[in-house]
Amino acid sequence: MEVNTNFEIRIRKSEVSRIDSLDFNNIPFGKVFSDHMFSADYYDGEWRDCEILPFSKISISPSMTALHYGQAIFEGMKAFKDMEGNPQLFRPEQNFTRFNNSAHRMAMPELPEEIFISAIKEIVSLDRDWIPSQPNCALYIRPFMFATDEFIGIKPSDNFKFMIFTCPVGIYYPKPVKILVSEQYVRAFPGGAGFAKAAGNYGATLLPIKEARTDGYDQILWMEGGKFKFIQESGTMNAFFMIDDVLITPELDGTILDGVTRNSVIQLMKDKGVTVEERPISIDEVVDAYHTRKLQDAFGTGTAVTIAHFESIGYKGEEIMLPHCHRFLSRNQVQ
Repeated sequence: MEVNTNFEIRIRKSEVSRIDSLDFNNIPFGKVFSDHMFSADYYDGEWRDCEILPFSKISISPSMTALHYGQAIFEGMKAFKDMEGNPQLFRPEQNFTRFNNSAHRMAMPELPEEIFISAIKEIVSLDRDWIPSQPNCALYIRPFMFATDEFIGIKPSDNFKFMIFTCPVGIYYPKPVKILVSEQYVRAFPGGAGFAKAAGNYGATLLPIKEARTDGYDQILWMEGGKFKFIQESGTMNAFFMIDDVLITPELDGTILDGVTRNSVIQLMKDKGVTVEERPISIDEVVDAYHTRKLQDAFGTGTAVTIAHFESIGYKGEEIMLPHCHRFLSRNQVQ
């Protein structure tokens, strides 16, 4: 993985690595962080002060705009090792494009590709020893940006901070997940920011997920607002349904995330000759397919989860049980 930069990234290496404290055979998700992080600041209309430094806490003002008005976005990426042990990124250009799409929607400055890609390559190269080689493990990469104006008033911030940290991760869901169809809460609506990886999109889902887990479910299957008829996505995942040998996933209508893993699954399945449809799909269609035994598989995709099969889908007191399905994806491995 080459690192090419036409701008200066100052590097302050950690004096003592914490890698010896990590058990690579028992990696929790999102709780152990690598030695370094990247930081850059936006002020006076330019990105400045690009620096890699030891992972540490940061100092912020209590009046910081992001804390009060949610002007913050992020991305999720992964790095792996190839057969020779070299770091490899998975389609980082797509994350860069989506990051700037989110920035535009949240009235934030776009990042030059050179900063985004080169900073990620630099920090991954520096912390390459943190990349696990165990199956289903990776180095998770979290680029994020937040507003830093010290001002109480609803207006777009003039100042921002962009940061990156990494953490070794294991599997997100160790077993198929139980999904509950939302019939009360709404994640996104037309004209909103559902397509953006904005912090507020996720904060608003925490109570519904908490309630679902109390009832024995792992995640929510979000529906469109109003009639609660058409499926959007599931928690942190894009949703897919294999019905009568056709792979169906909701279309990108501005309410769901343009997932990098989603895009990869669609392309790989098409390459295998599978018919893929990106279109509106209702929960009634899924229920009917289940009862007529045409529902062959259901799963979610995302950078964190990769591919997570659904064990069951709870809807109106009925449990749509997936174990009887053929598990189409398992027979056509795309991971």
